[in-house]
Amino acid sequence: MSTYVLVHGAWHTGAELEPVAAPIRAAGHQVYLPTIRGNRPGDAKTTGLKEAIQSIVDYLAENNLKDVILLGHSYGGMVITGVADLVPERIRRLVYWNAFVPNNGECLNDMVPPQYVGLFDMIAAERGDGSVVLPFPIWREAFINDADLELAQRAYDILNPHPLKTFSDTIALKTNPAEMQIAKSYINCTEDTALPHGYPWHPRLSEKLGLFRLVQVSGSHELCFSDPPRLANAIMEAGRD
Repeated sequence: MSTYVLVHGAWHTGAELEPVAAPIRAAGHQVYLPTIRGNRPGDAKTTGLKEAIQSIVDYLAENNLKDVILLGHSYGGMVITGVADLVPERIRRLVYWNAFVPNNGECLNDMVPPQYVGLFDMIAAERGDGSVVLPFPIWREAFINDADLELAQRAYDILNPHPLKTFSDTIALKTNPAEMQIAKSYINCTEDTALPHGYPWHPRLSEKLGLFRLVQVSGSHELCFSDPPRLANAIMEAGRD
């Protein structure tokens, strides 16, 4: 039996990963689904990356979790990298699922196309509370392109405004991911176009891990909604010894 901690991406909470956790639990593993600070109901949308990372460090400590397989999805890759830098003794393996892999001094915005940065800045300025939301056409075509319109809309309606500061804050690391003495895996959903294929998740970001296990699986960026059992199987393949 292994202990998995699944860290969601931007606009999500841990609750959206419950359908993914169920098959992993059914296989005999423990699964925890924290929500990052900034995405919890009532959280200030001025939350920065350091606070977001610390919230997961605190969650591991509060639940006395050790020997953890720590997964991060998308923006969650920024968070799990920071967590691993702070408390490597708690982690058995890092799993990045179509996730950002930062080196010291990088921010998420450094790893996305310039038009995304401009769009998010414009949306945040219009909203005026420090948050950004994903326009539905982008969600539908680029993030959940393997679902029908009804599922895409139902999933979109669950999303919550995300603190823009977590995208622009740079990460402070003592050790870059490639040099971390922790086992690493990268799950790549092959139909994921949340980043253009000219700006690929794999190998552009995955290769920053140094030595890692690659698990490729068919699906979009939001496979947690479109096929949770398939994603659960990929996570267990990525997390096995």
